[in-house]
Amino acid sequence: MEWEAVIGLEIHAQLATRSKIFSGASTDFGAEPNTQACAVDLGLPGVLPVLNKEAVRMAAKFGLAVGATVAKRSVFARKNYFYPDLPKGYQISQYELPIVAKGKIEIELESGEHKTVGITRAHLEEDAGKSLHEDFHGMTGIDLNRAGTPLLEIVSEPDLRSAAEAVTYLKKIHSLVRYLEICDGNMQEGSFRCDANVSVRRKGADKFGTRAEIKNVNSFRFVEKAINFEIERQIELIESGGQVVQETRLYDADKDETRSMRSKEEAMDYRYFPDPDLLPLIIDDAFVEGVRKTLPELPDAKRERFVKDYGLSNYDASVLTTSRELAQYYEAVVKAAKGEAKLSANWVMGELLGALNKENKDITQSPIGAQQLGGMICRITDNTISGKIAKQVFEAMWAGEGDADAVIEAKGLRQVTDTGAIAKIIDDVIAKNPEQVEQYRSGKDKLFGFFVGQVMKESKGKANPGQVNDLLKQKLDNK
Repeated sequence: MEWEAVIGLEIHAQLATRSKIFSGASTDFGAEPNTQACAVDLGLPGVLPVLNKEAVRMAAKFGLAVGATVAKRSVFARKNYFYPDLPKGYQISQYELPIVAKGKIEIELESGEHKTVGITRAHLEEDAGKSLHEDFHGMTGIDLNRAGTPLLEIVSEPDLRSAAEAVTYLKKIHSLVRYLEICDGNMQEGSFRCDANVSVRRKGADKFGTRAEIKNVNSFRFVEKAINFEIERQIELIESGGQVVQETRLYDADKDETRSMRSKEEAMDYRYFPDPDLLPLIIDDAFVEGVRKTLPELPDAKRERFVKDYGLSNYDASVLTTSRELAQYYEAVVKAAKGEAKLSANWVMGELLGALNKENKDITQSPIGAQQLGGMICRITDNTISGKIAKQVFEAMWAGEGDADAVIEAKGLRQVTDTGAIAKIIDDVIAKNPEQVEQYRSGKDKLFGFFVGQVMKESKGKANPGQVNDLLKQKLDNK
């Protein structure tokens, strides 16, 4: 029996506002527990929420970026439930009339196939506090700093059919919200996380199976592992004669499994009703058009431009447009390297990203600036240094020893391009290896690489490789 997974994601993106969605309290991360929750966040008697206009602008910006409808009228509702980290006993969210509806986004699968994923809605809401279990033996601590933090909940259609597709979609949204500068995307700090709704059905069936919701997963790897586990769990359960129960589950990364948390509530369980303290949100065409003018070049458009303008492969362009900062860095390198687009791409994607990954840094923390890297690439293209020597120069620049020119001069790395000097080294190598010369001239062409290696060794890597190849061939072939 063949089975098919049906997956939808609910992504919670913390909006990058300086204050909370209904109060002036700070949203800074890392403050001492319970120092950033004001009377409004706590729902104390006599206080009223005031909507943060910047959060509305950011939500509209996302809606426009995914081709959705930005509602001229949306409504905030109270979602009622009782939990220790929800001080008011309800969460202010949007239900029937969200600010963003009916968008879509295109993802590229591993096979190269493109797939469109529908976005049902994106609505504004406030975050709850945080329950802390680790440091309190037999008790639970409550930190309400996050209470009232603005969230944009992005709900996909159930269009995803595998864990890999789900992660691809999640990464695409992650990249987009960072491009738009509406969310920092920091998954470790909880500012970008998702719930995964997973069900299975027999291949070819029209009706969806009973779904389970995996709550608050905050890494791409864990999302993939959690979904894969849940798919297998549900298939095994059904095939053994059991039934999937609609419930909320948690993913345990240590055991690599999901476990039941509580039965899944329906909308009626939350007793949604319009929040009497907040009027309907009304925005006009001028507001929406003002937001539209602030949209940056989006990732897909930037990738297409990189392919067209720089002659890059689709893969290279995709890597270099992963983040807005990386794309900006690359373009600055190309400019400094006087238009050497492909060579710049190779160095950024190879040596630079490799070194950053090794030290767990992102592009904004690179010790080598774009101007510096572009300057070094210029020294490769004008034959001041070879590609091999450039790696030594890169390492010295990474260590803070100055720009390429300073490193080349200080370490004496300038490439030898004098034909006479290279010819003398070649003559010495040929004289020292008469047996190999005889073998080469008798037809063992592969020995040519041996001679190139010996010449480069004698020149300490400074001889121009192109000249070495040309002169060496002349001398070896001249019997």
